[in-house]
Amino acid sequence: MPDLSTLALFTLACLALTATPGLDMLLIASRSATQGRAAGFASLAGIQVGTYCHALAAAFGLSQLFLAVPFAYDAVRYAGAAYLLYLAWKALRSNGASLRPIAALPRFLLPQIFRQGLFTNLLNPKMALFVLALFPQFVRPDAGAVAGQILVLATVLNLVGLVVNGLVIMTASRIGRALTGRNRLQRVPQILLATVFAGLAVRLVYDGRR
Repeated sequence: MPDLSTLALFTLACLALTATPGLDMLLIASRSATQGRAAGFASLAGIQVGTYCHALAAAFGLSQLFLAVPFAYDAVRYAGAAYLLYLAWKALRSNGASLRPIAALPRFLLPQIFRQGLFTNLLNPKMALFVLALFPQFVRPDAGAVAGQILVLATVLNLVGLVVNGLVIMTASRIGRALTGRNRLQRVPQILLATVFAGLAVRLVYDGRR
């Protein structure tokens, strides 16, 4: 178990990182704006489960595969981009009703949104490298099992992310309700979500290993 000073320093680092707009925040904000708070939190839950998966991979050395085998990194990156383009296509083909902020989404949609958040996170190899680069700096071999310490750090990262992204979800959902309250803006959620997914796919492909 990391000591309190280590956890405090790590928490500050997580706050600085999660407050910086990135792929996850953009995805969560777009979901919240187009489908409401429940969709935003479902997407966030999927992303945070993905963070635990990346943390476990780092703990067992699997993330180092991306450093040792560039082909593996590129394969995951392109798979992630293809998946995002598929989501963009699905958003455009939607009839629009399922992408409007409403009081309560149908229950079958929330697990689907959760899975999309999870897969988007898992298929982002930069997240694996981020965990591999950041977490070891706060792990002490004399403080207990390394895997346990990494899971504690992942929990801290997720808790900070819950606070920061929770504010994003609340704000974006309100903006979304205001935008879709008029008939002439009925297709805005479809176009917005499809644009976000397509933009993230392009970024994932062309960002490379920078």
